Amino acid sequence: MKMTGLQIFKYMPAGKKTQHANCKECGCATCMMFSLKLAKEQIEIDKCPYIDDELREIYSQGLKHPQKTIEIGNLKIGGENVLYRHEKTFINPTTLAVFVDCSKPDYKEKIKQITDFELHHASENIKVDLIILKNSDSKIEYSTTKIITYEEYKKLGLNIIKESDFKETSKYLLETRIKAIKEKDDKFSAPVCVEMKNDDLYSLCTHSSYYICKYANMLVFEDFNEELFSTIMMLRFNIFTDPQKVLQVEAGLYKFNEPDKNSIVFMTTNFALTYFAVANELRSLDIPSYLIVVPAQGMSVLTAWSAQALTSDVVMKALNDFNIKEEINTRKIIISGLLSELKEELNEQCNDFEFVEGTKDASDIGEFVKNYLPL
Repeated sequence: MKMTGLQIFKYMPAGKKTQHANCKECGCATCMMFSLKLAKEQIEIDKCPYIDDELREIYSQGLKHPQKTIEIGNLKIGGENVLYRHEKTFINPTTLAVFVDCSKPDYKEKIKQITDFELHHASENIKVDLIILKNSDSKIEYSTTKIITYEEYKKLGLNIIKESDFKETSKYLLETRIKAIKEKDDKFSAPVCVEMKNDDLYSLCTHSSYYICKYANMLVFEDFNEELFSTIMMLRFNIFTDPQKVLQVEAGLYKFNEPDKNSIVFMTTNFALTYFAVANELRSLDIPSYLIVVPAQGMSVLTAWSAQALTSDVVMKALNDFNIKEEINTRKIIISGLLSELKEELNEQCNDFEFVEGTKDASDIGEFVKNYLPL
């Protein structure tokens, strides 16, 4: 573990109350200031001539990165330094790769299928990370997906294992990560790649899902299946989302079911969970609609209003920025039923639109629309 300033200070002359305490030879006013700077890596340890060997050893161990990072262009594999993401965060999402055998007549179609595959989630486009070509006599370049030969793959420096028994594979992954993170054992510092057994889809999905959580740095599949990859990509996205950062979507005007300028209009915040809850309901309706997503620091509707991140000024600015008045003819905007007080303020301030109180829960939108539209 990386040392804190207080842990370092205990080894310093001032911390041990010995000669040379707060001598200022390092350029810092006190040993405590030096300790705090050293903990933040803002000063070199050799700046203090009185550091003992015990501190030097413990400090260097704390700086040691437990797992190596392997880079293929901008694709990074490994580099993890915690066992649990709530300790800090996981860094590089598990790389998902597919073998393509160039000796087979349909290999070009297979490559195209993989490179064309894309998921859109939370304002991000998610694709297969890597294609590994077997029996290839030439390199194939694609701008959207990394492609390497099997020979290049073998030279990456990965710890490559073949999945055999699920219990044994999962045990190996766990033990290897503990050795790397807890013990910082160099013999276990290489990122671990699991070559998946070509099994039925159910087994592939359950096994690969577990390995993404604990603790494969890369998974390679013998074949490509869109349903499988859609599932594990969504899982991976959630596992490797930084828990210390709010998940947001891009603010703007979203369209559902091919609306025209007179379609019904809703409004919500850019908190991802709120957006997807509302968007899923609108998408499932038989009618076309718009959804105005207002920038609210990634907060939910009620939280944003309580924190003054969702105010009438914020809403008015968003309507102007998104050119809503010109984009649509509809002049009624349906807002969350949690915003009754904001509704009054908006209607007083805005002459171009009327704000209508909708439902408190996204699940009630369908019933609300049935009663609202005839009016």
